[in-house]
Amino acid sequence: MFQLGKTIVSEEIIKNDFVCNLSACKGACCIDGDAGAPVEEEEAKILKEIYPKIKPFLRKKGIEAIEKQGTSITTENGEIETPLIDGADCAYVTFDDKGTALCGIEEAYNQGEIEWKKPVSCHLYPVRIQDYSEFSAVNYHRWQICDDACSLGAELQVPVYKFVKEALIRKFGEDWYMELEKVAERIK
Repeated sequence: MFQLGKTIVSEEIIKNDFVCNLSACKGACCIDGDAGAPVEEEEAKILKEIYPKIKPFLRKKGIEAIEKQGTSITTENGEIETPLIDGADCAYVTFDDKGTALCGIEEAYNQGEIEWKKPVSCHLYPVRIQDYSEFSAVNYHRWQICDDACSLGAELQVPVYKFVKEALIRKFGEDWYMELEKVAERIK
């Protein structure tokens, strides 16, 4: 672990490789698990505002879940998340003709309907951020469903922090990322 500004960063994001391999996992991170994607308070407001523009890109079941639960939900622990369909798929997930899970929010973004890509937690994956009162912890989240992404990352020699560069800059800024690159050079 090392400190960058008000973050404590795990060296695992430098020492491990990762490149999403959608052809292998079929987007399992959007449909497996028992919780929605973490959503920041400001992002919950954005989701509510842009939902009408996202709606045409969603499946019927996703629309039903969102209209029943809301564009985001707050858990018993006070965490904000994306709603789920029957406790499984993210309500914003869609599928292509090969059965690969895709993000309806990101599809609306890609089609120029909205200017917001998706929740930063999704954009950052496999990096997870845990906010504390004095700092944020930046960690690598290992999940068996991403084994193919780890293999592809190793084959292509892409460390986690480089794979999620755009998302890390979105979350912490360009200067923070430049400092991370300096630390990565020293560690390697």
